[in-house]
Amino acid sequence: MFRTKPGSRAVRPRAAGGARPARHHPLTSLAPALLWGAAVLGYKYACPFAQRDDLPSRIATSAVLFVVGAVLIIRIHRSLLRDLRRIDEVAGAAQGVLLRPLPARLDGLTLAARRFSAHPAATVGGDLYEAVASDHGVRVVIGDVRGSGLNAIGTVAAVLGSFREAAHDEPALGGVLRRLDRALARDLRRRARLEQPSGGPAEPGHPLAEEFVTLLLLEIRPDGTLLTVNCGHPWPHLLSAGAEPLSHADPLPPLGPFPLPTDLPVRHCGRLLPGQALVLHTDGVEDARDPSGRFFPLVDTLCSIANGPFTARTAASDIQAALLAHSQGPPADDAAVLVLCSEPSRTVPPQSTGREPWSTAEPSVQ
Repeated sequence: MFRTKPGSRAVRPRAAGGARPARHHPLTSLAPALLWGAAVLGYKYACPFAQRDDLPSRIATSAVLFVVGAVLIIRIHRSLLRDLRRIDEVAGAAQGVLLRPLPARLDGLTLAARRFSAHPAATVGGDLYEAVASDHGVRVVIGDVRGSGLNAIGTVAAVLGSFREAAHDEPALGGVLRRLDRALARDLRRRARLEQPSGGPAEPGHPLAEEFVTLLLLEIRPDGTLLTVNCGHPWPHLLSAGAEPLSHADPLPPLGPFPLPTDLPVRHCGRLLPGQALVLHTDGVEDARDPSGRFFPLVDTLCSIANGPFTARTAASDIQAALLAHSQGPPADDAAVLVLCSEPSRTVPPQSTGREPWSTAEPSVQ
């Protein structure tokens, strides 16, 4: 434990041996190339042999310039590749913090997820998902942030951070959604202030009205009861004897452009029984096309999976393989798939008609 006097600054511990950690300067990796360049200039203007105008001298000078130029290009190329690898490692670490690996099992459920990037080198996108076990049941979120890049990362961080807290704190699924809506509104206001010119009004009137997030919240109670709140997101599919959408109801508008209604429609979508599975996905899966323009046959793929033995991991891998084969490479848009399987050995209590401690206080819509 480190102690500091009042008013003093905390001192960071040094590395072993008392040495300060080395700092990497951007020009350090280019130092050999700069030295080679200085050597060429010195040879060109200071070496008497380079000043001669005969043919052998010209050939020798050209050979020296060619070799040194090639070495300079190779050194700079390697330096840029190292910097790109460092950037990719940092981006991958940031993505790992935002989209943490899902547990293999969660309260009698097995889980598996796959992400598909529109660019092979991209590690950060606008798709998000998370699953947590709370006192109210297993709660799941999947969503798609409009846009990409750093702004999408900030929005993903705001939504997921709020969900990881609200999933445990809020007894009703609608309360979780309202917490996410407030978190998104705060993030949009913050970004609007950063993008606002200095001479503008003190508070932006409509902060980034074109930004939105499609979102689906799912709650799986201990007896298998499924509750959902959908804000502009594709409905999950239930895998049993075949593949059927969990609901055909019209979803709410996406989060961001419009305020949430006073009474949120929390939908009752049946039960998840042992041996059944749910497949959640973003719209990038359904919108994937092959070179001829045909959309990805998601329902046919899910029916094929449901007709044979499968696990959460094999189902997610089969969907990934089918999607990549259909689009013949990375899809045109980022996409994500989340599979939840109820283990065949899971003990599911009978569905009761009373009020349990985990029941939502909000009315459910059939």
